Amino acid sequence: MGTSFGSATPGARSVSSVELTDLDHRLHPISAPYTLVEYGDFECPDCAEGYHVVKELLRDLGDDLCYVFRHFPKDELHPIARFAAEASEAADMQAKFWLMHDRLFQQQNELSPTRIRELAREISLDLRRFDQDLENGEPRRLVESSRAEGARLGVRSTPTFFINGRRHEGPTEYDPLAAALTRGRRKTT
Repeated sequence: MGTSFGSATPGARSVSSVELTDLDHRLHPISAPYTLVEYGDFECPDCAEGYHVVKELLRDLGDDLCYVFRHFPKDELHPIARFAAEASEAADMQAKFWLMHDRLFQQQNELSPTRIRELAREISLDLRRFDQDLENGEPRRLVESSRAEGARLGVRSTPTFFINGRRHEGPTEYDPLAAALTRGRRKTT
């Protein structure tokens, strides 16, 4: 069962909470006092900038920050984003989501199906299994589920952050995110 957070801010389309689930890609425990949920797109330049900000927050807050990444590929703007998201899910099936996540953002300007498969090889995935997992449709289903949940929460652009259960409407640079995170401890229900 997921952990429920407090009310969403206006503009989140009558959604009362953000749920963390066992399917979430998460760094640090759910019990951490602060939570940052990101809806992102591996091909989005703003998400690549956000990637570096999140790395700094994780470095500075350590185990006090539970970070969750969820997929929200913007197909109309980023033609490789959905495949990249599916590839990260296939990597997760070999317990290497975060390695693939990092490589996809680090190599964002070079993404193509061929380059993503090379990244899979570089992080030592079993390529036969990687291809089979992509073909069986489970990664596609997981990405679509994440995107649908984001849409339900009112996500329209990337990156979109939810801080301690509430949608963050401010700037996504380090200082505003850090201030919003530490303004109050997460409240669970």
